[in-house]
Amino acid sequence: QVQLVESGGGLVQPGGSLRLSCAASGSIFSIYEMGWYRQAPGQRELVASITTNGSTNYADSVKGRFSISIDNAKKKVYLQMNSLKPVVTAVYYCYAGVPSVGVYWGQGTQVTVSS
Repeated sequence: QVQLVESGGGLVQPGGSLRLSCAASGSIFSIYEMGWYRQAPGQRELVASITTNGSTNYADSVKGRFSISIDNAKKKVYLQMNSLKPVVTAVYYCYAGVPSVGVYWGQGTQVTVSS
């Protein structure tokens, strides 16, 4: 079992920055991939992902503005979000992928970009 706890969401003005964190606990040795999805009304999107060997993947809409990183020893993943726009307002969910087992999810953290 893997448990995930997110932090770092909140309210920010357009053009601002936020850094999301997600800490894994439990059987963290088995995690191969971690990342972030976001859920807005009627829309669910993979934002970014990273594997334990450092391979990253980003949604086209966030390339150049968001950056994902991982602390492999702690299985803690970070999402640095810059130049934020109101359109990215959503609940952001951290996930961890374990081969042959499945995907674990965090509880979600709200990100609101508004003036």
